[in-house]
Amino acid sequence: MADASTLTLTLSTGGDVVIKLRPDLAPAHVERIASLAKDGFYDGVVFHRVIPGFMAQGGDPTGTGMGGSDLPDLKAEFSAEPHVRGTCSMARAQNPNSANSQFFICFDDARFLDKQYTVWGKVESGMEHVDALPTGEPVADPGKIVKATVA
Repeated sequence: MADASTLTLTLSTGGDVVIKLRPDLAPAHVERIASLAKDGFYDGVVFHRVIPGFMAQGGDPTGTGMGGSDLPDLKAEFSAEPHVRGTCSMARAQNPNSANSQFFICFDDARFLDKQYTVWGKVESGMEHVDALPTGEPVADPGKIVKATVA
């Protein structure tokens, strides 16, 4: 997967979100995201937690925020990369080494998350489709990833 450079999420909000993968920051996390995308894991998965001005979270096959893949959790790969608009980072539980398949995309600056969550990518285009996701915690009628592809 080392050759994978972008992840494209086709969203139910009507377009593609192209994310530049950052294996230089988080090689194991990029490998996981790319592998799950290639296996079709993210296809049909909803954004279950969408907070305006903060972030959109998805990647849980149960749609509840409590699930993940069958793969083992990942060891944290924290970096100084800032959590700003378009940053893609892994969601996790209290344990820093509990990231699995869930991720979030920042709507705005969230610098308080810096060095506490693993940044694995940055939106290059299509952020308007993330902005258009239905909001809520949980989201009543959530937007979803129609298809995730790696190039």
